[in-house]
Amino acid sequence: MNKPSYQKIFILKNEIIWLYEKITLLKRGPLNSLPSLKGLQALEVAARTGSFAAAARELSVSPAAISQLIRSLEEQVARKLFYRINRGITPTEAGLEILPRLSAAFEELNDVSQRIMGSGHRSRLTISAPPSVASSWLPARIAEFAAHHGATDIFLREDNDPVSFERDRIDIRFSYGRFHYQTHATEEIVTDVVIPVCAPDFLKRQGPFKSAKDLGDASLIHTDWGPAAATFPAWRNWFQAAGIETDHLTGRGLVANSSIMAINLAAAGLGIILCQGLLAAGPIAEGRLVRAFDLSLAQNQPYCLTIPQRSANRPVVSIFRNWLVETCVNSVHSPVVDS
Repeated sequence: MNKPSYQKIFILKNEIIWLYEKITLLKRGPLNSLPSLKGLQALEVAARTGSFAAAARELSVSPAAISQLIRSLEEQVARKLFYRINRGITPTEAGLEILPRLSAAFEELNDVSQRIMGSGHRSRLTISAPPSVASSWLPARIAEFAAHHGATDIFLREDNDPVSFERDRIDIRFSYGRFHYQTHATEEIVTDVVIPVCAPDFLKRQGPFKSAKDLGDASLIHTDWGPAAATFPAWRNWFQAAGIETDHLTGRGLVANSSIMAINLAAAGLGIILCQGLLAAGPIAEGRLVRAFDLSLAQNQPYCLTIPQRSANRPVVSIFRNWLVETCVNSVHSPVVDS
């Protein structure tokens, strides 16, 4: 076993000691007996999954066994760790206080155990991103990450905001805007722009567009994000930035409800879309799309990364975070987007 594994065991030992001390302090008594690891594991899984039944399925025991483990743990610490509401459960303040570090400790315990049992262990990383990013931009980049940074089991999720970090064991969330996760550490990466793009053959048929006004007479593709979505620049905003009246453009043309759908419609030669630079850089470089006009418009919010506390100190999370920030900035400032 290599030195990093010894270091992990030392850190894990200190983390488990902290958890025991914290639970003993909740009990307000001397450290006569330590809570069982099975009880702590039942607490972590039940809090993450939101029910004793789901925890039982994950741990391959009965719901009654989970309930008994939690009850025994509560008796040991003389505190309620869950509120029982109808058929659901919600962690109390005492449970919430130790949950992030408890989750991190069990995750590290699993990593170290796997390393001890064999050198073939691969770190696991759960990444969550909006559907258009997770299904178009991110997969090819993850292949690049794996090629340069070695064996990592990556679980890529496509999720709309907000996500549950604990229930779904998410390590990193890529999102548009920082307003969804104010209770977690969130950093701004870069503010993107939207640019008008279309298929090369469409530009030949209906172009060239010598002025922004010319685009008003072309086939436009709109993206409707729905009433609960964040505000993205629309064609109305783009034409206003160009100093052009837009009343006659409202609702004209095709409408898509996702960026990836709009990109596919544009690539099929059906019109011009306003596309984020992050998502446009690849199709432009591949020749599927071209710039229809040079005017770009800044998005209203930056791209952000959110990392829960339990994942913040994992080396693989730090490595992926640094790589993702650099890759995202490079895509947004790609020459085909900035030109």
